[in-house]
Order: sequence, then C-alpha cells, then structure tokens
Amino acid sequence: MAKGSINVSVENIFPLIKKFLYSDHEIFLRELISNATDATLKLKHLTSIGESNSEYGEPKIEVKIDKEGKKLHIIDQGLGMSAEEVEKYINQVAFSGAEEFLNKYEDSAKETGIIGHFGLGFYSAFMVADKVEIITKSHSDAPAAHWTCDGSPEFTLEEADKQDRGTEIILHIAEDSTEFLEEGKIRELLNKYNKFMPIPIKFGTKEINDPDFTPQTTTDKDGKETTEPHKQITVDDIINNPNPAWTKQPSDLEEDDYKNFYRELYPMQFEEPLFNIHLNVDYPFNLTGILYFPKMTNDLNMQKDRIQLFQNQVFVTDNVEGIVPEFLTMLRGVIDSPDIPLNVSRSYLQADGNVKKISSYITRKVADKLKSLFNSNREDFEKKWDDIKIVIEYGMLSEEKFFEKADAFALYPTVDGKYYTFEELTNAIKAKQTDKDDKMVILYASNKDEQHSYIQAAKDKNYEVLLLDSPIVSHLMQKLETTKENISFARVDADHIDNLIKKDDTAISKLTDEEKTQLDELLKEVVPSE
Repeated sequence: MAKGSINVSVENIFPLIKKFLYSDHEIFLRELISNATDATLKLKHLTSIGESNSEYGEPKIEVKIDKEGKKLHIIDQGLGMSAEEVEKYINQVAFSGAEEFLNKYEDSAKETGIIGHFGLGFYSAFMVADKVEIITKSHSDAPAAHWTCDGSPEFTLEEADKQDRGTEIILHIAEDSTEFLEEGKIRELLNKYNKFMPIPIKFGTKEINDPDFTPQTTTDKDGKETTEPHKQITVDDIINNPNPAWTKQPSDLEEDDYKNFYRELYPMQFEEPLFNIHLNVDYPFNLTGILYFPKMTNDLNMQKDRIQLFQNQVFVTDNVEGIVPEFLTMLRGVIDSPDIPLNVSRSYLQADGNVKKISSYITRKVADKLKSLFNSNREDFEKKWDDIKIVIEYGMLSEEKFFEKADAFALYPTVDGKYYTFEELTNAIKAKQTDKDDKMVILYASNKDEQHSYIQAAKDKNYEVLLLDSPIVSHLMQKLETTKENISFARVDADHIDNLIKKDDTAISKLTDEEKTQLDELLKEVVPSE
C-alpha cells in the first residue's frame, strides 16, 4: 500500500472547495456521472479503432444508496484506471486545476462558480462526503487500484481485487449532507441533470409485466371465465433516455416523435405545441436542439425559462437569457452545445464569443423556419398567427436581423379576417389610402366591436382596416414608421375618416346650391366691383 500527500500549496483546500461550492453542492452527482459517461464513451472509441481489446458490450452506469453504511456508490463499466493513471489524473491533474483556480479566483469563486472553469469534476465529491474511495480496474491488463482520501491532502493508494473493468466511486456522506442518502433526493437530481445522458443509468429495480408471458383464461363449470394475473418480472430501473429526439437527424423523426418528446420534457403540459424547429449545425460551432412554439398568452412574463440548456446531453440550466435571444425565451425545448461552458455564471456566458454566435444563429434559424412554414402552408400559418404573433412582434422589435427577415412572414390581419404580408398590404392600399402628401396611411382598429362605426365609415370608402390588438403592437408600428418609407399608422377612431386620410386642401363645403347663390349676391354687395 502506498501512502502519499497531494502536492498542495493552498492551505486547507478541501474546506475551500466545500465553502465556495456550497450553494451548488447538489451538482456533485452530475459531475461524477459525467465523468463516468466520459470514461464509457472513451472506451467505446478505443474499441471501435482497435486500440482496446475489451468487449464494449452494452455498458451502463449504476447509482446505489447504502443508507445504513451512509454511502453513495457511482459505478461505471468504462475505461477504468491503473494505479499510475490514478496518481496522474486524480492526484495531479484534477487537483492542480483546483489549486490553480483557487489561487487565482479565491475572492470571486463564490460569485463566478468554480465548476466549469477547470472541470473540477471528481473533487466536487468532497462537497458532500468526508471520505471518498475509488476502486478502479483498467481496460488494459494493469491490476486494479484502490484510492482513499479523507478530505485532507493525504491519500492511500493500494492494489485492489476488483475483477470487472470500470470504476466505482464510494462517497462516505458527511453528517451535514445526509439528504443525499434519500432515494427521492437522488432520483430528483438524476431526473434534473442526467435525464438525457448518452449512457443508460440504473437506479434500483422495478417490476414490470413479463412481455413473454401470455395470461391463460380458464372457464369453470358454470361458464365463468377467469384470467390469471399477469406475471411480473424485475428489471433494472433505467432513469434516463440515452437517445433523445434532438440527438437524431430530422429525417429520422416523424411529427409524433416530436410531440412525444415534448411530453417527455413537459409531462404536466397538456396542450400540444403549435410547431417545432429542429436545430442541427456543426459549423462554425456545434449545436443541436429542438425548439417548440407553444400557444402564447399576452402575458410575456408567464412564458419564460422553459428552454433547457445542455452540454453533451448534461443539463446546465433553464435560465437561458443571454444565450437564447430575449424574444425566444418564451419558447420551449432543448439546446445542446459542447461549445457552451458548463455551469458558469450568466454574466460569463453572455460575454462568451461562442455564446453570442449561437444566439445569432438561433435567431436566423427560427426566422428561416417561420418563412418555410409560411411558404409551405400559408393557410395553416394564418390560423396559428394569433398564437405566435407576440413572439414574432417581440423579435421584430428587439432583433434587427430578425426584423429584416420577418418581412417575408409577418402578417397584418384585417378586421375581415384577411391576412397580408407588409408588401401585399402596401400594394393593396397604395391606390386608395395615399394622402395628399404622398404618404400611405395604414388604418387599424384594436377592438372590432367598440370601433365598429368608425371601421364601417372607412370601409364605405373602400379602405382596408387592420386588426392590431397585441400588447406591443404600438411599439412595432412606431418602428415600421421609422424604417419604411412614406407610411404612417392611424387608429380608425382617432378622427373623422376624411381627416385621417386627407386627399386635398379644398375645404369641405356644407352649403346648398341656394345658399351659395345667396352668398355670392351678398359678397357682390359688400365687395365693390372694379
């Protein structure tokens, strides 16, 4: 057995790790399972290129609670480590990263969040454990190794008798963290952070109906039929979906697949989404995902924070402001990118160059999809307009590039239920609704019933009246007036219709012919002739 001391110059580094990460201490499980997943996927790669003689098989990761022993086990069937690799990756690389970060960021560590800056990963275990063991067997022929550390710089490293390839990490849960020995808590964290990890995760077992068993029906002498109960079998309880819809090619998915995935993401949401946008790009950065347009209400604040951000199928956050353009935070769905740093502060994300590129890409992709939906089935798009207009109008106001693209699909409905694009609208009204100053006047109402008589007066002159009633449309009208040439919006009940669209400077005469004759005669008497 070898004993040693991790080369540490920062005094009491473990209390510092625990202190700075305390507000986020639950993410230790995410980090350890992410490491187990990496080890498994690396083995898959090595076996596929012939650099490992191991049989990859169908590996899984297992999480086990030993409540009596106050231990939590995370077991993988991945690459494993030799004693030399434990020494290198656990005692040197990971720890030196932690030490370097604390030296540099000690004052601001709590604010910025340690994990993600240097991949603390394994050492996050000490946030909840006062002792950690690693029992690991490499995929090579090296003997198994057993590493133990009690939260001080001292460790022990000895040979182990583990026969199976892979790594088992044993956390001896600290007295102030016993909530992590509760099945409900661990299941909640696995569902939150690891629901879509690419390797199956086993957490206990469950009873299901035996798919190979056919219940027999018997009939007694009175002719009464009895069917025997279904045979139950015990199977692993796999808590994640390793192949979620966003990881597949759009060509491999049907409309029902998208709807089923929406229900998986939002099991308590009963309304179907209106449509989805499948994101899939590998240059200039990697990004996949599926965004859904839900039915919108006019309350902008009610809708936000429903998009989930992942990094390589590991959940990061559902607070995506600064990553997703503001107007799209009302959508739902998933965005996954390995180029997004894992678990760092929002201010850090918002300043990140890759994140800015991702935000503008998503804006463009959403605009392109809306244009495609409009072009392929305009009638259906018009039916959905009232449910999606708030997002599109918000986007036109807040994102210049989206505003430019929206000309192709943004709709302007009339009080009669007709829908125009902006170009169609101007072509339709140009001849009749251009005033004496050569400005095109776009009439609109916000309430058909309350403004009925004014609408009718406009229609009597064959004018079109739009129905614009969203809470932000007044701001959009101002923007259109400043960006489009020679147009103005006029609310149909703002004045007499002839004053809203003035055709010439001639005063409107209200005198009868007889009154005009009398006036002429009077003027002749008053004004001397030459």
